[in-house]
Amino acid sequence: MEPLKAIIAEDEQLTRTIIRARLEKLGHNVVAEAADGVQAIEATRLHKPDVVIMDIRMPVMDGIEAARTILDDTPCAILFLSSYGERDIVEQASATGALAYLMKPFRKEDVAPALEMAIARFRQIQSQKREIDELKETIETRKLIERAKGILMDRHNMSEEEAFKRIHFQARNQNKKMKEIAQSIVTAADLI
Repeated sequence: MEPLKAIIAEDEQLTRTIIRARLEKLGHNVVAEAADGVQAIEATRLHKPDVVIMDIRMPVMDGIEAARTILDDTPCAILFLSSYGERDIVEQASATGALAYLMKPFRKEDVAPALEMAIARFRQIQSQKREIDELKETIETRKLIERAKGILMDRHNMSEEEAFKRIHFQARNQNKKMKEIAQSIVTAADLI
C-alpha cells in the first residue's frame, strides 16, 4: 500500500500515540491529530487526508457526527475506533459511511488490514460515484440532443438523421461538444 495521509481523532493521548507509531511504522504520514470531533473536521478541511482514524465517543462532538460532516465536506476513508461494540453503535457508524471498525483495545497487527479495507472500500465507492455521475451526464446529454433534434425536425422539416448530422457538424466546426450545440438550439427555440 502506498503511503497515506492520515488524521487521528481520539480523545486519549496514549491511544493517539500508539496509532501514530503504528501508522508511521507502516510508512504512512500522520498529518494531524485531534482530541474531539470539531478538531477532526477542521484538520480534515485543512489537510485533506486519505483516511481519518476516529474514536466514536469524544468530547465536544462525537465521531459519528464529525464523520457525517467530513464525508459531506471532504470525502475520505473513515476508520472508526471504539471501546463500544453495541449493535446500535456499529450500525450508526456503518450508516454514517464508516468503512472499517476497530474495537479497543486493538492489536497493532489489526491496524494495517482495517486501514487497507477502509481505503479499498472508499476507492471503490468513489469510482462507483464517478461512474454514476458520468452515466447521468450521458443521459442528460442524450435527452438534450434528442430535444434539439426534435426542434430541428419540426422547424426545418429535417429527418432525424439530418438533424443529428447538423448538430454533429456544428459541434465539429465550432470545436464544441454536441451538448453545447444542442443546448444553444434549445435555448434559441425557447426564446422564440
